[in-house]
Amino acid sequence: MTGAVPVTLIGGYLGAGKTTLVNNLLRHAGGRRLAVLVNEFGELPIDADLIEARDGNLISISGGCICCSFGSDLVAALIQLKERSAAIDHLLIETSGVALPHSIVQSLSLLPGLVLDGVIILADAETIMARARDRYMSDTVLRQLADADMVLLNKIDLISGEQLDVTSQWLAKTLPGIRVITVRNAEILPEIMMGQHPRREAGNGRMPRLSPLRHQTDGYETLTLEVDAACDPERVARDLADPELGVLRTKGFLRTFDGGFAALHVVGRRSLVEPAPSWIDGPGRLVCIGLKASMDSAAVLSAINRSSGLKP
Repeated sequence: MTGAVPVTLIGGYLGAGKTTLVNNLLRHAGGRRLAVLVNEFGELPIDADLIEARDGNLISISGGCICCSFGSDLVAALIQLKERSAAIDHLLIETSGVALPHSIVQSLSLLPGLVLDGVIILADAETIMARARDRYMSDTVLRQLADADMVLLNKIDLISGEQLDVTSQWLAKTLPGIRVITVRNAEILPEIMMGQHPRREAGNGRMPRLSPLRHQTDGYETLTLEVDAACDPERVARDLADPELGVLRTKGFLRTFDGGFAALHVVGRRSLVEPAPSWIDGPGRLVCIGLKASMDSAAVLSAINRSSGLKP
């Protein structure tokens, strides 16, 4: 990566489960140093057992994470965060229930050193269709959903299987091409929510070299690939963002035709390709995460092969 801090924007209407998701991510940070900005009045809604210390609007959280509120001035909070001496690996922004993600994305673009990793919108499976048709709420709800790179359909345990089918079909029709993941209690693999490239290996400074493997857990499948051939990373990113492949998150490095490396990120329909750090060496490596029931591993391999001129 270029050194920019990746930012995940977490939105959704009131009661969809945004704070529950943030707390889940803090509990499973996996060594990441997270910063969380929350637009809340009063006390920040972080689980008490995660908190190590409070200092005004700033909360120190176990594992080197922090959380603070930004009230009505997000840009000022971002500037203050950048001025802190402690480095962070990933920034989470939890918006208010009536905020429109597009306007916050525009604010992020004003500040160097930040790169948007994805817009994740939560939807309450029990109420989303009714709210989308409500004369007062519908405009906000539909605009939030339209800004999503990925939608988490939360609280599916509160509705019947038939209701879930109807709601899922409505979302697919309303949001063509946007990934929708069904979850309970806003529980999801942190790797899907937060893309993070492998760090430099201790000793030789090389990227980790792993053989292809699949790891399955909790309904998800992780496909890890070594890619020896040079390829077109932009084309790979576009192809892997195709919803037909069922890939939720892709990250890694690929060798380009000019002999260098490119870093690649895909989350839902959003993709980013940029120059890789100078220390990257060896074969390219991609990690693709998707649902076991829907990720087409063969199609993923074909997409990569097509971009390198190899036969599928």
